[in-house]
Amino acid sequence: MHRIIYVICILAIFITTFINVDAYADDRPNVVWIIADDLSPDLGCYGYKGVSTPNLDRLAQQGVRYTSAFSTAPVCSSSRSAFITGAYQTTTGTHQHRTLNKKALPLPVEPITELLRRAGYFVCNSNSTMKRAGKRDYNFKFAGKMYDAADWSKRKQGQPFFAQVQIHEPHRDFVRAKDPDRAAKVQIPSYYPEHPVIRVDWANYLETIEVLDHKVGNVLKRLEEEDLMDNTVVFFFGDHGRPHYRDKQWLYDGGIRVPLIIRRPQKISAGEVCDELVSLIDVSAATLGLANIAIPAWMHGRDMLAENFRGREMVFAARDRCGSTLDRVRCVRTKHFKYIRNYHPDRPYSQHSGYKTLQYPGVTVARVLHLHNELTGAPAIFWTEKRPAEELYHLTTDSEELSNLAHDSAYTQTLQKMSSELDQWVQRTDDKGRISERDESAAVNSSNRWYQGRMKKRGFTSEADPEIYIKWWKNELGIE
Repeated sequence: MHRIIYVICILAIFITTFINVDAYADDRPNVVWIIADDLSPDLGCYGYKGVSTPNLDRLAQQGVRYTSAFSTAPVCSSSRSAFITGAYQTTTGTHQHRTLNKKALPLPVEPITELLRRAGYFVCNSNSTMKRAGKRDYNFKFAGKMYDAADWSKRKQGQPFFAQVQIHEPHRDFVRAKDPDRAAKVQIPSYYPEHPVIRVDWANYLETIEVLDHKVGNVLKRLEEEDLMDNTVVFFFGDHGRPHYRDKQWLYDGGIRVPLIIRRPQKISAGEVCDELVSLIDVSAATLGLANIAIPAWMHGRDMLAENFRGREMVFAARDRCGSTLDRVRCVRTKHFKYIRNYHPDRPYSQHSGYKTLQYPGVTVARVLHLHNELTGAPAIFWTEKRPAEELYHLTTDSEELSNLAHDSAYTQTLQKMSSELDQWVQRTDDKGRISERDESAAVNSSNRWYQGRMKKRGFTSEADPEIYIKWWKNELGIE
């Protein structure tokens, strides 16, 4: 009899324990990442004029808007390889854009989807329709099943989920602006030349951001209709900066500063604005924190939603090969200064990029103006024959990063300190940029073949005369 009572008690404890675990798991929030492709903080809620983003503005009003959030790379695959692991792409060897030599992640690093799945989460990844699989674009191989489905509809009842919703916009190709007068009203950074093609292209960029906003609204609407908003933490961010030629693929703020908005019911004051320095790999760590998963020792990200988080003193970013353009650039940024190191100063900023020649009409505009010696002031900096080995910018007074203070004696101490910080980061994180990419030539040749094929479809050779090519762009954009 005593034995039977003992067994019943043990079973009761066992059952109660599992009921509590299930209840605990059910109480953990869902986490949704809404990721925009190629987006700087050019949104209404960030004070940008001339663009209508009501859905994102509403999201910001309901949560916290970060003003100093940065990607670890200014290009898709490298940045995404970092924030899906929470580790710098330069540490995991995933820094070369769309490398042909993809390898498994070095142990013990793994995608956060694996950590979340083992903790009981349903993990999914969709495009903006939330019906089909979404963009991945990781520079590593993964042997297992990275996602359970495209969306969360197939999860078990009560199972928490982690969802990524990948929105293509405002990645090129842009949609055409509906208002023909929009181009005349746009605000363009001073490092781009004043030209009708530049203006129309920028107007189209803003129009495409409005498409993005509409798609974000659809995601939020579904969460509301399924009564999920009260137990779902929503992160909205861009994978890196805007798709213009001195922004994307560069370590200036136009390439790495991104919008980041977090809606966390009952935990974040509505309409809050945070100026703490954060990196997108901190989003990865925060996601694990929300799921009550311990942050692995190999992860560089920090739980930005933890009560003891006070922001970073500095953030780091890296640029390496992009398409056929070979490069290695590193930067460290504080709230007030940015230090950039160019490992190949002999190569001009404007070295050939087939991707940008194909996609960015501003490149051809600037090249034509440069040929005619009509490129002056800030736009001319990008077209100098060589780059400085070091760049230092006082961001408080020079937000566009145009006045290089690296050789200004008044900033010698700042230069030395930030250079030392970068040296330490390179060593501490085992930056793989010093190692030549295997199959680099094959990657370059593949990119060049793609470029030549696309140019041929437009009726040009790869060495197209920019004077003629600019006419093609004008026709394409509906100018003249």
